[in-house]
Amino acid sequence: MTTLPEIERDTKAQMAKAVESAKHEFSTIRSGKATTSLLDTVRVDAYGQQLPLNQVASVSAPEPRLLTVQPWDKSLIGAVEKAIQSADLGLNPANDGTLIRVPLPPLTEERRRELVKIVHKLAEESRVSVRHHRTQAIAQIKKLEHVSDDEKRRGEKEIQKLHDDAIAQVDAIVKGKEEEIMEV
Repeated sequence: MTTLPEIERDTKAQMAKAVESAKHEFSTIRSGKATTSLLDTVRVDAYGQQLPLNQVASVSAPEPRLLTVQPWDKSLIGAVEKAIQSADLGLNPANDGTLIRVPLPPLTEERRRELVKIVHKLAEESRVSVRHHRTQAIAQIKKLEHVSDDEKRRGEKEIQKLHDDAIAQVDAIVKGKEEEIMEV
């Protein structure tokens, strides 16, 4: 049988995971400068299966508007280049036989607005996840036996506080990412 502190602890952990997930999702969205996490979603056809890019190559950002990808197996250079092109990131990689250079074109105003909309959509998914965990926790608290009504109310307030903190964290991350994207 679960106890009130266990419910609070589990809910806090689940909400923290939702916030971390939002941070990770936002790191894969392109802003004005090059980050290696931009290519985290790229999957390469290698050795008969789809592998994440970071398992077949090293990615670095030597300049603010350039990523370089160095496949560990030279025979995969074509597959890596093709995977980056087909990843729908708006990037045009060029290879010199050993290294793939991925220049980042400047973002247009229209593309910046599209990216902000994507960020808001991902943020809303994170908020929904946080609200879902709150709802589950409150339902668990209401089902607890051998706990006074005052304790249940205190537990529900604590869960609401965890919820509010997690939502505030997501909102802060969104604001930061939005500013980063809109920065020219």
